[in-house]
Amino acid sequence: MVTGTTGPCAGNIPPISRLGFNGLCLQDGPLAIRQAVYASVFPAGLSIGASWDRGLMYQRGLFMGQEFKGKGAHVALGPVAGPLGRSPYGGRNWEGFSPDPYLSGVALEETITGMQTAGIQACTKHYIGNEQETQRNPSTATNGETIEAVSSNIDDRTMHEMYLWPFANAVHAGTASIMCSYNRLNGSYGCQNSKSLNGLLKEELGFQGYVMSDWSATHSGVPAIEAGLDMNMPGGISFLSPTPSFFGANITTAVNNGSLPISRLDDMIRRIMTPYFYLGQNSGYPAVDGSGVPLNFFAKSTWVDQFTLGPTQDVRDNHASLIRELGSAGTVLLKNINNTLPLKMPKNIGVLGNDAADFSAGMYSLNLLAGIVAGNYDIGTLPTGGGSGTGRFSYVVSPLEAIKSRANTYGALVQYITNNTIVASAGGLGSLAPSPLDVCLVFLKSWSTEGEDRISLVAEWNSTAVVENVATTCNNTIVVLHGAAPNVLPFAANPNVTAILVAHMPGQETGNSIVDVLWGDVNPSGHLPYTIANSESDYERNIVNSTALLTTTDPNAWQADYSEGQMTDYRYFDSKNESVLYEFGFGLSYTSFALSGLEINKLSRGTTALTPSPNAPILPGGNSELWDTLFRVSVTVTNTGEVAGAAVPQLYLSFGLEAGEGIPVRVLRGFEKVSLQPGQSSVVNFALMRRDVSYWNTMTQQWTIPKAGVKVAVGFSSRDLPLSGSLSV
Repeated sequence: MVTGTTGPCAGNIPPISRLGFNGLCLQDGPLAIRQAVYASVFPAGLSIGASWDRGLMYQRGLFMGQEFKGKGAHVALGPVAGPLGRSPYGGRNWEGFSPDPYLSGVALEETITGMQTAGIQACTKHYIGNEQETQRNPSTATNGETIEAVSSNIDDRTMHEMYLWPFANAVHAGTASIMCSYNRLNGSYGCQNSKSLNGLLKEELGFQGYVMSDWSATHSGVPAIEAGLDMNMPGGISFLSPTPSFFGANITTAVNNGSLPISRLDDMIRRIMTPYFYLGQNSGYPAVDGSGVPLNFFAKSTWVDQFTLGPTQDVRDNHASLIRELGSAGTVLLKNINNTLPLKMPKNIGVLGNDAADFSAGMYSLNLLAGIVAGNYDIGTLPTGGGSGTGRFSYVVSPLEAIKSRANTYGALVQYITNNTIVASAGGLGSLAPSPLDVCLVFLKSWSTEGEDRISLVAEWNSTAVVENVATTCNNTIVVLHGAAPNVLPFAANPNVTAILVAHMPGQETGNSIVDVLWGDVNPSGHLPYTIANSESDYERNIVNSTALLTTTDPNAWQADYSEGQMTDYRYFDSKNESVLYEFGFGLSYTSFALSGLEINKLSRGTTALTPSPNAPILPGGNSELWDTLFRVSVTVTNTGEVAGAAVPQLYLSFGLEAGEGIPVRVLRGFEKVSLQPGQSSVVNFALMRRDVSYWNTMTQQWTIPKAGVKVAVGFSSRDLPLSGSLSV
């Protein structure tokens, strides 16, 4: 029950026939049931964070859950809040939603609620401080010494206000499982760190589900169990686990010799089985889809034979329409000179860049080995990243395909070059005629994958030269970026670059999603879930790596000191009062909006306590009073333009000096997407809970509301905040 085996799924708890238990099937990942055929590939978490749309976050989770269940999976290994995004270079940031803990927490909660409504267990990962791929696992020095995984050294306040924050949302949403991470945390491996697993997660946050290890992240038996680990994955011997499990038969020995109390084993199993029964997985649940077995590198016939396997199921249903909508919703319009967009039926269209083309290297981008380039290289669109968080595509609609289809509806000419080497070369555009073209659509991409961190924040394949060469001959150049983000934009000030769209990782309908925005079928409403700086050097890299470390023989040499505290992304730039190219929360529309009428109302007149009662019950998410709504902030948003569109009013709070040193200038604490017709107004209400208006007091170990109150600002981005006020208890 607590030890994984080989089997038909990415992770397997074997059947127990004498109990009528059919086993547990655990499948990757956060955007698709990775190893399946006839399943959808949804947009990545990065795209969903950019949508700032709670309803779509939930709907995506629901449809994903339906597909996992249809394939017979009991547990979906996602969603992701770790990495949160301490470094913009993090190789797996795209699997999560945003480096902002509040936005990430909301997206996490909506996704989990949707998934578990469909009857699938959510496994929120990777807990905690899993902020770089480099040295995430131990390595071996030239002298044979084991070099331990990187240690994320995080102080108490930063832990609570940054990295633990979204996981509290996940626990509050009832996530069935939490996956502990590869890295060490303050010197102790994440899957045997009692402070983080027992202290923070199970006691402070009241987590009632089970903690499973990341694959081969278990480094001990009884010590890990006593520290709070409930399930060891993958458990059996595999290419990731060349040695037998630390659990398995060792648990029987430990119970028999008295070194492991059987009460703790009972607790492990109770935690594992509770979600199984709670979600009704014990009755009438679909059999594991047998078509996934040949795709699974953990499968072995000895265990597969013990699972009841079913026929191939097509679980895609009508989900493509939502995926198309999600792709558009996660697209952010950054620049739009003279209302270049939406396009007005251009007759001579150039499509340029390697990201515009259909796949050229297969339908699957699983890449777990650092240094090996996998995926659709170099020509082929990039609708998702690589590694265990990717998906196996049954089809993809490329941008070029979608553009040709749209242009054909009114007889336009579409010319294209998808080889970046040719596009960037002198005379490379000579085949395009007649000249000049009405519009040049340039598609760029940035690869990112599990197993390695990004080495640059500039889109790859000579992207800058591609844009500059096109813009030299085409005075209406529109740039679209797919893939990892943030990226710096060296061409942003070029006057011939008339529009820039960051389209992130939209999934299988990527071409249709971007065409809907380009031609105005969809008014863009995405906003940046991160900051775009002026140059790469403006960012703090926050990735531990060096030549000395790569040749070290010191077992504990890899230390990541989170000395920046909470100052990441917009919080960092605000603390330095530093200009940026496009700030966190920024996003243009084809219409315009205005805000007015800020009102701040205290809802609990009798609430004067600055801290929650220590006698309040601990429910999933922590002290129950932390989730009480204390204030309501209201604003009126008006569509002042000429077309329908969706605005995203955002609420930020500023805590005074009473909250201590090193506090951010402002933090996001509310957002809402609202659709409006031209001239229409709507009142938007932001509910502020106790945790929203509190800071973590390290002396008292309590969430505390400042006596002097909190400043409130509302606007359309972190640096466009026209309305302000204050609140106090």
